[in-house]
Amino acid sequence: MLLEKPSVAPGESFDVGLRLRMKDGWHTYWKHPGDSGEPTAVNWNLPPGFTAGDLQWPYPQKISLAPLTTYGYEGEVMLLVPFKAASDAKPGTIARVTADAYWMVCEKICIPEEVKLALDVPIGASPVSPAESAFASTRAKLPIPANDWKITATEQNKQFVLRIDPPEGVALRGDGDVQFFAASGPLIEYSAPQTTSVDGGVVTMKLVRSSYLTGTPERISGILLAANGGRGGGPAAFEFDVPFSAPAAGATAAAPAVTTATAAVPPTLLFALALAFAGGVILNLMPCVFPVVSLKVLAFVQSAGDDPRRVRAHGLTFAAGVLVAFWILAALLLALRAAGEEIGWGFQLQSPGFVAAMAFLLFGLGLSLAGVVEIGTSLTRLGGVGAGSSGHRASFMSGALATVVATPCTAPFMGAALGYAMTQSAGTSMLIFTALGAGMAAPYVALSAWPALLRFLPRPGLWMVRFRQLTAFPLFATVAWLAWVFGHQTGVDGVLRLLLGLTLLALGLWIWGQWVTLSAAERTKWVARTAGAGCIVAGLVLAATSAPSATAAPSSTPSSAVAEGIAWEVYSEARVAEHRAAGRPVFVDFTAAWCLTCKVNERIALSSNEVHQLVKARNIAMLKADWTSKDPAITRALAGFGRSGVPLYVLYDADPAAQPRLLPEILSPGTLLDAFSKVK
Repeated sequence: MLLEKPSVAPGESFDVGLRLRMKDGWHTYWKHPGDSGEPTAVNWNLPPGFTAGDLQWPYPQKISLAPLTTYGYEGEVMLLVPFKAASDAKPGTIARVTADAYWMVCEKICIPEEVKLALDVPIGASPVSPAESAFASTRAKLPIPANDWKITATEQNKQFVLRIDPPEGVALRGDGDVQFFAASGPLIEYSAPQTTSVDGGVVTMKLVRSSYLTGTPERISGILLAANGGRGGGPAAFEFDVPFSAPAAGATAAAPAVTTATAAVPPTLLFALALAFAGGVILNLMPCVFPVVSLKVLAFVQSAGDDPRRVRAHGLTFAAGVLVAFWILAALLLALRAAGEEIGWGFQLQSPGFVAAMAFLLFGLGLSLAGVVEIGTSLTRLGGVGAGSSGHRASFMSGALATVVATPCTAPFMGAALGYAMTQSAGTSMLIFTALGAGMAAPYVALSAWPALLRFLPRPGLWMVRFRQLTAFPLFATVAWLAWVFGHQTGVDGVLRLLLGLTLLALGLWIWGQWVTLSAAERTKWVARTAGAGCIVAGLVLAATSAPSATAAPSSTPSSAVAEGIAWEVYSEARVAEHRAAGRPVFVDFTAAWCLTCKVNERIALSSNEVHQLVKARNIAMLKADWTSKDPAITRALAGFGRSGVPLYVLYDADPAAQPRLLPEILSPGTLLDAFSKVK
C-alpha cells in the first residue's frame, strides 16, 4: 500500500494505491476477469472517522492462453482507492490503515494469494507537492465516463452491434484501434475477434455473443479502449453502460432454443408465480419428499376419525410449517447472495455439517417410528414427527422438515421460477418462494379441508402400528443416501465417522428411552439423561468435525464413466468451446450427489443403451458439471442459463454460433433420443 502525499489534512480526500508487481509471464485480473480468474479484493480496517471508496481499476489488457481469453494485468499495476480522513483527526498524529488483500496470480497455473498490509497516514496541514509518478500514470489509465458519447447497442444475427459516435476531438479508427472489454458476463465470447468499421467518424463494432447467454440482456456495460483515443493521441479508455435497442429491421434476433416450456425463463411475475405453484405441487411426487410425505400420510390415517375442524387445523398448521421453512431458506439464500456468495437452490447440502445434521435427525426419527426407541415427548419430538407426536407443533415441524428434505429436488417448472426469482428484488423473490411453498402444501390443505376424502382410509387398528413402523424405512434409506453424499464430500474416513456418530446417537436414544421413565428414580433419570445426551453430543461432534478429505471426489470430477465405453468429461466453459471448435456437439449434465432428481434421471435416461449408442453415432461430447460441493464456476454457469439449482441439462450444436438448448428437468430415454437425433 502506498500513500500519495507525505501527510493529509483533517477531512481531506486522498488516494491510497495498492501496487502489484508480477514476475515475467504472470498476471492478475481486472474487475471482470473474462473466461476465468478472480479480481483482486481488499477488506479494510480503518481508523475512526476514515472512509474508503471502491477500487478504481485501470484499463486492462487481453491475455490469451488458448482457448481462453482473460482481462488482466502483467508486469505492474496500481489499483487506486479514494479515502477521506476524519474531520476531527488531530494534526501531528498518525492514523494507521490496515487491510487484508486477496488476489489471484496466474501463469500456466493459478495461485490464490493474500497478505496483511498496514499504512501509516500522518495527519498535518495539506501539503502542496507533485503527485507520485505511479499515481499519475495510474490515473491516466482509469476509464473516462463516456457521458458525451452517443452509443447504441442492438442484437443482430447472433451478434451484438455497437454503434459508437464519439464527441468532437476523439477520432477512432476501424483497423483494430478499438477494443471492447465487457464489465460483466457471460455476455460475449472473449476469444472471438471484434470487427470494427468506420463511416463518417461513427464506429460500428460487432461482438460475438456468449454461448452461455440465454435471451437478450437488458443492458451492456464495459469499456472501450482506443489506442489513439486520448486527447493527445495516446491510448484512452471510455466507460459506458447503455440499454439494448430493438433489432434493426430485417435483422434476426438471437433467442435461445428450448425443447419445452419448462426451460424458458418466465417473462412476467404472474407467470413465474404460476410456475412456482405448479412446481411446488409436483415437488410432492419427487423422491426427496417421499420419506416425510409418508409421515404426513400416517398423520392423516391417525386423524381419520377426528373432528373435521381439528383435521383442517392440522392441515393449515402443516402448510404454515412449509411456508415458514421456505421463507427462512429464501431469506438465507438471498442474504448470502447479496453478500457475494455464489450459491443456489439446495446450497445447504453442499455443507458436510448440514448433511450430517440431516442424517442424525432422520435416523433418530426412523428409530422412533420403528419402535426401537420409544421416547415419547423427549428428543425426537424436536423434529415434531416422532412416534406419538400428534399436536399442532408436530404438524408444523412436519411441514418444515418436508421443505428441508425437498431442497435436493427440482421439480418441473421449478427451475425457471427459481432462476427468475434470483434475478428480481428481494420482495419479488419472496413472493415466488411463497408460491412454491403454497403449491407444495396445497394437496395436504385440500385433503384436510374435505374430511370426506378420509373416509376412504381404513378404520384405525393394529395395522396402524405396522404402518407407522414401515414409514421408518424410507427415512433409513434417506440416511443411507445422505451418508453417500457425505462420503463424496469428506471421503471414506468421513463416512466412518458419520456411521460411528449414528451408532452413538442410537446408543444415547436407547439409554434415554430405557431409563428416563415415569417409574425410574430421579437419580436414575439424571444419570440416564447425562449419559444419553453425552453419547448424542459425542456422535454429533464426531460427524461434524469430518473435514473434506483429499480422497473425496472434487466437485468437478465426474462420478464415473458410463458403460458401453462412453466416458464423462469434467465440465468447463473452455472444454465446451474446444469441442464445438472441433465440430462436436456437446451435452452438459449439471448435477450433484445430493440431487435425487438427478440420480433418477441418470438411472432411467442417461444409462439407456439406446442413448449410449446414439451418443457414439452422433459423436456427442458428454460433460458433467458436479455441484455436490460449492463451485462458483458452476454457480455462475447455472445463473447464465437463468437457473439457481440442479438438475439442468444443456445441449449444444457443433456450430459455435448456435444457441444452446435446455432440456426438461425430468428426463426419459425418449426425450434424450429425440434431442440427440436433432443435433447438428
